[in-house]
Amino acid sequence: MRVLVIEDERKMADYLRKGLDESGYAVDLAHDGPDGLHFALEHDYDVIVLDVMLPGIDGWEVLRRLRAAKTTPVLFLTARDEVEDRVRGLEGGADDYLVKPFAFVEFLARVRTLSRRGVSRESEMMVVGDLEIDSIRRRVRRANTRIDLTPREFALLQLLARRRGEVLSRTQIASYVWDMNFDSDTNVVDVAVRRLRAKIDDEFPVKLIHTVRGVGYFLDLKGGN
Repeated sequence: MRVLVIEDERKMADYLRKGLDESGYAVDLAHDGPDGLHFALEHDYDVIVLDVMLPGIDGWEVLRRLRAAKTTPVLFLTARDEVEDRVRGLEGGADDYLVKPFAFVEFLARVRTLSRRGVSRESEMMVVGDLEIDSIRRRVRRANTRIDLTPREFALLQLLARRRGEVLSRTQIASYVWDMNFDSDTNVVDVAVRRLRAKIDDEFPVKLIHTVRGVGYFLDLKGGN
């Protein structure tokens, strides 16, 4: 599970990251609204933890812009316990609301609940042409032929299918599939894509995984450059 924490208080952000990391979550941090919004829109998260009072863009605006593009579960954090704020956050698209200070065990329980809700929101079956991806059972078929993938290959295919038609850079792919950044001269992503193509595309006349030279990769029925 992957969580984005958007929190300008450094000590609080580090505390949450440490606790989530020890609980088995991969965590990204952003300390202001613009960076947080960028992370939220560019990557896929299971839960976003969003502080209301942020520099640059406040949490309300981050949520508004996020909801125009994604349904990622959002947990609002705030030091204010006003009913109006809670109602505003929930009506604006937040999934839950937690007032500071709070016990970490309660915070973690809420994150876990929201992460399960996010899975239920995810389409169980993704279909691209004759390719079928069962996200729940983690099974892949093409032209009614079962294709066995490693966990890493499945994560890569799932990412490409979720972002169908969108060209993803090597950095974006590495960040999601490996949860880390690679140097630009590292060919790990290219090798992974090549292996996935061997299973998904090589035996079929219509190719689904395409390359945009100098940019990255995308999956769709329509070809690239």
